[in-house]
Amino acid sequence: MPDSDDVNPPEHARVEPSERLDLVGVGEWKRVSPKYVLVEIVGTILFGVVVCGGASVLWLLLEQTWALWVGLAVLLMTIINLVFEPRRVRSIGYLLREDDLLFRRGILFQRFVAVPYGRMQLIDITRGPVARWLGLADLKFVTAAATAGVSIPGLAEADAESLRDRLVELAEIRRAGL
Repeated sequence: MPDSDDVNPPEHARVEPSERLDLVGVGEWKRVSPKYVLVEIVGTILFGVVVCGGASVLWLLLEQTWALWVGLAVLLMTIINLVFEPRRVRSIGYLLREDDLLFRRGILFQRFVAVPYGRMQLIDITRGPVARWLGLADLKFVTAAATAGVSIPGLAEADAESLRDRLVELAEIRRAGL
């Protein structure tokens, strides 16, 4: 049977929900490149064209009426995504704090992830064809918890490389101190 101390931690050890992740006054958030909007728009359009094209083929050649409705629904969702794409890209940001990297993204469903420097095991730079053409790269982190991987998309290549080097340095310092 657990101690009552295990079930109810002492008052000084309790953390109020508002104190868990103080995002007010923590520093200046760095945003991804505005050119990243073009990468997202191209990806959205390509997805819409492929799915709508496939639905059109099914509808026209095989006379599958349901494919027409699927194609129209995908077309509508593609248009809605294109409208919100610039705002969604502006919501992506990161912040280097003393002990961790804080990452945020999302408009309606916001996601905040704090990645401790000492938990970073691999920091990788990836470049897709459109991003490479625009001089952009994605910085991906693999942490000790495999499900907590974080990716910062749309960084200028030079920024991604310098941030990678800085994070590797910070991770080595933190791991040496463990």
